[in-house]
Amino acid sequence: MLKEIKSPEDLKKLGLKEKEELAKEIREYILEIVSKNGGHLASNLGVVELTIALHSVFNCPKDKIVWDVGHQSYVHKILTGRNLETLRKFEGIAGFPKTNESDADCFNTGHSSTSISAALGMARARDLKNEDNSVIAVIGDGALTGGMALEALNDAGCSKSKITVILNDNEMSISKNIGGLNLFLSKLRTKKLYTKSNNTIKKITMKIPLIGKPLVKICHKIKNALKQIVIPKMYFEDIGFYYLGPVDGHNIQELENIMESSKKVEGPVLIHVLTKKGKGYEIAEKNPDKYHATPPFNIEDGSPKSGYKKDYSKVFGNTLVKLASKNKNIVAITAAMKDGTGMAEFQKKYPNRFFDVGIAEQHALCCAAGMAKAGLVPFVSIYSSFYQRGYDQVIHDIAAQNLPVIMCVDRAGIVGADGETHQGTLDLAFFRVVPNLVIMAPKNFVELEKMMKYAVELKKPVVIRYPRGGENIKWNNKSQEIEIGKSEILKEGKDLTIIAIGKAVEKAIQISEKIKIDAEIINARFLKPLDEASIIKSIEKTKKVITIEDGTIMGGLATSIKELIVNKKIENVEMKSYAYPDKFIEHGSPEELEKAYGVDSQTIAKELDKWICKKRISV
Repeated sequence: MLKEIKSPEDLKKLGLKEKEELAKEIREYILEIVSKNGGHLASNLGVVELTIALHSVFNCPKDKIVWDVGHQSYVHKILTGRNLETLRKFEGIAGFPKTNESDADCFNTGHSSTSISAALGMARARDLKNEDNSVIAVIGDGALTGGMALEALNDAGCSKSKITVILNDNEMSISKNIGGLNLFLSKLRTKKLYTKSNNTIKKITMKIPLIGKPLVKICHKIKNALKQIVIPKMYFEDIGFYYLGPVDGHNIQELENIMESSKKVEGPVLIHVLTKKGKGYEIAEKNPDKYHATPPFNIEDGSPKSGYKKDYSKVFGNTLVKLASKNKNIVAITAAMKDGTGMAEFQKKYPNRFFDVGIAEQHALCCAAGMAKAGLVPFVSIYSSFYQRGYDQVIHDIAAQNLPVIMCVDRAGIVGADGETHQGTLDLAFFRVVPNLVIMAPKNFVELEKMMKYAVELKKPVVIRYPRGGENIKWNNKSQEIEIGKSEILKEGKDLTIIAIGKAVEKAIQISEKIKIDAEIINARFLKPLDEASIIKSIEKTKKVITIEDGTIMGGLATSIKELIVNKKIENVEMKSYAYPDKFIEHGSPEELEKAYGVDSQTIAKELDKWICKKRISV
């Protein structure tokens, strides 16, 4: 049946039983593709029926469907005529909505909590242009913990614009949801009178022979059902939405009925849909956080087909636990990324010193600033591309007050198949312009451990950035101790200076072994403060310099070295820089992207051999 679906129009011709059969086929297809290509599994398995209902009731692309984050859009892509065989592959189908891929994708997404704002903007544009179409935002309860989503709800509720918000309630984001919003369906329990009477009645009932325990369980289920109906309705209708639900997110008929009803309502509507992440694949149902985003795996048991036994996130987490065992003031903060950032073990060991604030990077960083001001030592671990959302807090709340917050930047540099919205190529540039920050990047696991330890001693705002995955440096060298603003000379040479930072140090080593000239290799370690003395000494000796970094060409290491050469008036210097261009980098494996942009070690080595023979060009 799946082969016959080329567009939503084909879907509309199917009966209910056929749609239910189609849902099974789609689940099998997604499971097959993601097991081979990797990708977001649990979230997509959870929205199969919801997506079928959406495309059965609404008319895409005339009607606009905005997927929050967009990691759950695989079913949408299938139903709008796309073949997922090349999903997340270089030059293939993206793992997130892309407007240049299909007119069915009305807005590019990748980060959370943006859908309601974008949808409201489209609805207002529609109203001003006197057009007639529906606008739907599909947002998860996890993304609803993001402040921007709440800002948009507040605005949409009083806007009177016809907009439909579908709340996909699966009690999960990437890690299990936390916070006040997640507890809001259970807020009756916070009432003292309710709690006291509830416990008293429970104790009395439990003592009734034979029927006591079963009766308590039945009452508990009835009570929760009533709360699901009453409490959310009150909240959303108080801020201006017409509330519909909750509805079973795996019942196509019920979903279609409630969506049809929503079309008759004037003004903003919220449909509360209850779904199960990982639906239809028992392994993912039991471990939705593990299978939120997964590398290629074996369907039979869910085991990964390959991968690093040890990665930077794991090393970070283990080191943090060791440091915390010796310093009771160390605390850990993350934004719904406990497992991805390697903090799970810290939470087990020190639950009272671990804080997952939900999808709220701004709050995470400002809260860390408050902790630092009060004498604690906060480690904040967030993915590189997510730090963008807390940039004002880095500047205003941390750096401007010179507070000792240790900001750990996971997934720095190219991360691969998630594409433009997740590549961590901008952090060196946007952190470098902020006063008071110390910026470090380790070349391997040992250096990461040393930098973390040193950051605690430094008592300044520190950024430590490290890549996704494991280390590949096999070069046996004794790592020097960390000293602020001090680089590491890995190899001395007289003909060429190679300056690299972080993951790129590995390339510098590989290149030095391939080229025919005597190269000096400098592991910068610090982007800020830069080791000017060592770098100037080397450049004045060789008069030829290249920089290599896993980031954008603008604002990072290359810019720092060019500024240094100009400011110190070093003459007759030839320079080349290897980094990613001033553009958003598409999806593909890191190896494919490095080759495509000419920053792999083999391409650089070939270019250097040609360049070294040419006439010198002064900077």
